[in-house]
Amino acid sequence: MIINMKNIAIITGASSGLGKEFVRIINQKKNIQEIWAIARKQDRLDTLRREFGTKIKSISMDLSDLSQIKLLGQMLSAEDVQVCYLINNAGYGIFGSYADLDVEESINMLSLNINAVVAVGLTCIPHMCRGSHIINISSQSAFQPLPYMNLYSASKVFVRNYTRSLHVELKDLGITATAVCPGWMKTNFFSRANIGASKTVSKFFSMSSTAKVARKAIADADRGKDLSIYSLYVNICHIFSKILPQKFMMDFWLKQQRINPYSRPSQQ
Repeated sequence: MIINMKNIAIITGASSGLGKEFVRIINQKKNIQEIWAIARKQDRLDTLRREFGTKIKSISMDLSDLSQIKLLGQMLSAEDVQVCYLINNAGYGIFGSYADLDVEESINMLSLNINAVVAVGLTCIPHMCRGSHIINISSQSAFQPLPYMNLYSASKVFVRNYTRSLHVELKDLGITATAVCPGWMKTNFFSRANIGASKTVSKFFSMSSTAKVARKAIADADRGKDLSIYSLYVNICHIFSKILPQKFMMDFWLKQQRINPYSRPSQQ
């Protein structure tokens, strides 16, 4: 670490859920002098700063807009900082079939879940140093194709594979990249994901706490791991996804969710 520079962490989607737990953990690290907390809603960021103190620098930003990510780069260049932790947590999913999503919503989801992860990462890497960490939030859904949340699961496959490849590429710089693959968590993810589709995801097995997922993610990143998986259930699902055919896994998922892909939606 360069002594004369300010050590910072950047956390996207920081105002609630898993992002807030990352703020809580990083805020306790004495070597981190400032946390750049990024989220869309300024009022939630203000609440976050009141809860965690002046170490929090709140930044209201829509990361699906590339021009705003460019502003983040300008902010980094304007200050003597080095990014010790980048946690790409911003993202969302929607439950339903292809017919329940319009083009604009689909592209916005992919922009946030994929493009923002890449753009924020590439923006921050020049401001990182040996020992810095990138933590990208993927998902258990990255283990297999998931009908009726297909775009979300596909986007998380990208995050998982991209992050693990990036981990190898950054070895010569001494920077680690860790893909975090949590299962269902107790967050407001569900309020946005549930749009009232006729065929929808409704069974949520082995719910984990955001605090436990975040703690393990930070611990795995600090150990230099490229993959972080919390809970026995998710680890078993990971193993099964490696040895069982994807068609079988999709059929099992549909039965688990009690979705019949061949039935027609009821007419109102």
